[in-house]
Amino acid sequence: MKIVVCMKQVPATSKVDIDPETGAIKRTSGAARTNPYDLFALETALQIREKLGGTVTVLTMGPPQAEEMMKDAYTMGADDAVILSDKKFAGADVLATSYALAQGIQVSGGADLIICGKQTTDGDTAQVGPAIAEHMHIPHAAWVSEIVDVTEKDISVRQNLVSVSQVSKMSYPCLITVEKDMCVPRLPSYLLKKATKDREVKILTFNDMPDQDLSRYGLIGSPTSVERMFNPPEKEKQVYLEGNAEEKADALFSILTDKKII
Repeated sequence: MKIVVCMKQVPATSKVDIDPETGAIKRTSGAARTNPYDLFALETALQIREKLGGTVTVLTMGPPQAEEMMKDAYTMGADDAVILSDKKFAGADVLATSYALAQGIQVSGGADLIICGKQTTDGDTAQVGPAIAEHMHIPHAAWVSEIVDVTEKDISVRQNLVSVSQVSKMSYPCLITVEKDMCVPRLPSYLLKKATKDREVKILTFNDMPDQDLSRYGLIGSPTSVERMFNPPEKEKQVYLEGNAEEKADALFSILTDKKII
């Protein structure tokens, strides 16, 4: 069983630098962390590997400093790590990002099962995973909240689809995107950190991609663009209420009604 987990580094703060020309977040500046949803994807992959055997490869597209995130994945139990890093990939929308990731999976030897987090905390589109599957012409199931059963031939998952819940069964190769809280991500292991400190994180560039059509990657290959992006204004106001409990309750009620909150 070969499992690929797609991961992403996202800003660790709401204060980010934005390119005024492209409207894109500057990934090379500011603190970054692993997208929280992707930790559930990695844990799901590790649990499946424990049951069926095989390997877990983590894949991301981003600047070279994403290596830190991939090293963290090693300390949780990932076997291999690949970063797609090239200026030609920069500024990609959902379509171009998913195409590059699909190409990266192909050049890395393919996969029986691809697992993505449901969405990222910076983009929130929840479209990249399904788009990867469409590029690769394989079945997919989104919003997976439970692995019902997994065998060497197929996987059955429960999907929460807003108003309904359904169980879907798919043969490999296939892709799933997982919800948060479907499992508890394990903590990094100090022993694995020592054992993997010299393990390579492979870097792939545009020149490594099977498809060398530049019009399908990065900003050039993105049919959608951000018209405007800005940091939300900071509005922090504190009100201290004095008096006993009854007086504080009356004061709070007055504030809320004056602001037409209730």
